[in-house]
Amino acid sequence: MRYVIIIPDGAADKPNKDLDNRTPLEVADIPNIDFLVKKGILGRAATVPDGMSPGSDVANLSILGYSPKEYYTGRAPLEAANRNISLTDNQAVFRANTVTIQDGIMVDFAGAHPTNDEAYPLIDFLEENHGIKGVKLHHGVSYRHLCVIDNLADNIPETTPPHDITDEEISNHLPDSIILNKVMNRSAELLKNYELNIERAKIGKKPVSQLWLWGGGTMPKLPTYQEKFGINGAMISAVDLLQGIAKLGGLEIINVEGATGFYDTNYKGKGEAAIKALKKLDLVIVHVEAPDEAGHNGDPQEKVKAIENIDKYIVGPILEEAKKSGNIRILCMPDHPTPLEIKTHTTDPVPFTVWGTGIAPDSSEKFTEKAAIQKEIVAGSSIIKEILLKQ
Repeated sequence: MRYVIIIPDGAADKPNKDLDNRTPLEVADIPNIDFLVKKGILGRAATVPDGMSPGSDVANLSILGYSPKEYYTGRAPLEAANRNISLTDNQAVFRANTVTIQDGIMVDFAGAHPTNDEAYPLIDFLEENHGIKGVKLHHGVSYRHLCVIDNLADNIPETTPPHDITDEEISNHLPDSIILNKVMNRSAELLKNYELNIERAKIGKKPVSQLWLWGGGTMPKLPTYQEKFGINGAMISAVDLLQGIAKLGGLEIINVEGATGFYDTNYKGKGEAAIKALKKLDLVIVHVEAPDEAGHNGDPQEKVKAIENIDKYIVGPILEEAKKSGNIRILCMPDHPTPLEIKTHTTDPVPFTVWGTGIAPDSSEKFTEKAAIQKEIVAGSSIIKEILLKQ
């Protein structure tokens, strides 16, 4: 048996006035995902345990079969794992977003999504000039970078994800940490007259005004997929978070040219890479960040378009290959909702569907939040073992 997990990040939502009080999943034309529902099962899963924050880190650990209550140590360590950043026992690592703050307001949690060609020199410039002892900056992807800080492993400060405070005053969300605030303030000083920002201003584009540190923690230890489930597999994703979880879980990382973690990602290339990988592996996981980005930006059209692209270029080709080859199961589910109206994540349960060999249809019709509302809520971290892999 072979298995596919498709994760349309943040695709679940609430009815939105700009979509005639429907959700993006209700509006989107997704015949392939709906086929999985009609010929398989529809369910509802809680991917965020009670008392935990609904971050993509927590929610994706759940989907991938790791109980966050047992394994979660912070978001940044998972990303650091993918970057091969090792930590000593006294070090903590934090996510370092490039952001745009104007007049004390979080205007853009991603600093207008710089390309790697823009972001890497910026991070190098800050690393060379910040002058703060025990602090080291590392490249990530686009706006997502990392900061390792000495002597914080035993006292990780509480922080706020910047995407949770879009259009809000930052003053009430600054960390209670001298060193974290020092790093952020120093980055703001250094970037005031940074060349990239001068060029952006000329064309009316938002500047990268500073770094914002959040999601800190120490490195977790995860059992591998071979140890936990007795299978091998691979991850296809453009973001360090998912690749980091996969690497810690002993999965192969498949990089797809043109995969960006944004609206313009290479959907078709991801689908093709998944089909190729299935010829040699037990499991392939395909993660797409675009619906989540659209949710954070409050952009209903882009969110619907991203969901449709996942259906057309990823689910569709994988499904056709599965119909021909047989002996396969497909799981499709978002990690969490990212409602357009509030531009951040919620803890609400998400719909999921499983189709394939040995899965008896349950008479469901559509992949929507409303269709799943009558289903019993199951733990997200149990789906792989109890449904996808169950014989």
